[in-house]
Amino acid sequence: MAVKIDKKIKGYAVVTPEDKEKAVQGASVSMAQAEAELPKADIIQMHERIERPEVLIGSTYKIKSPLVEHAMYVTINDIVLNAGTEHELRRPFEIFINSKSMEHFQWIVALTRIMSAVFRKGGDVTFLVEEMKAVFDPRGGYFKAGGVYMPSLVAELGAIVEDHMKSIGLIHDPEMSAHQRAMLAEKRAQYEARSKKNSDVTETPVVVTGAVEEIAVTGEGASFPPSASMCSKCNTKALVLMDGCATCLNCGYSKCG
Repeated sequence: MAVKIDKKIKGYAVVTPEDKEKAVQGASVSMAQAEAELPKADIIQMHERIERPEVLIGSTYKIKSPLVEHAMYVTINDIVLNAGTEHELRRPFEIFINSKSMEHFQWIVALTRIMSAVFRKGGDVTFLVEEMKAVFDPRGGYFKAGGVYMPSLVAELGAIVEDHMKSIGLIHDPEMSAHQRAMLAEKRAQYEARSKKNSDVTETPVVVTGAVEEIAVTGEGASFPPSASMCSKCNTKALVLMDGCATCLNCGYSKCG
């Protein structure tokens, strides 16, 4: 391709292939330096090299299980990362379990040490919840206050860890939609009306066990009829028979869809 030169030539130089490679490398280095000079947010994530501060914040939970004689007290301490910034995070750092009962001392100490090590390792530690809740006692489980079934003592510990992680924002529980809440309230009202109707048609003062069941609201939430069976979705004794279909008064689950 011919190039017309209109100005007077004052000098010239031959560009070799090596010169072209140096020019490309210089351009790439300049780009890397420019990217390195860009401002970056210094966000600290949880990892095992973070040292324990002198003071930690935490919460203590009580477990009163029929499988043990004395109550257990579970303390979970959290560390606050990036405090005072928009990237502030609260993450579990250690867990302790105290009780007067020494029957389960060995495995409790081992479990809490392993869990604390996992917490300090960082990453996604929410898998502990599912692993612990999937532990079943060969002697059988039990129902805690509110009618929630616990397959084992370890599973209840997992439920406590889950509640704590939800409270600090590590686990987000999907909330019911407005339509689901309205449907659940309607089911409760229907069951309550049917129970009241059954009590009104009773003319003779004969006591029939379980004939009249009411839904009372307590400080811990809604209590469910004694004849309710356990819901396979939320593990709560709130499944009642309505219009020929088993319906959960706690989560709204229905076998009829």
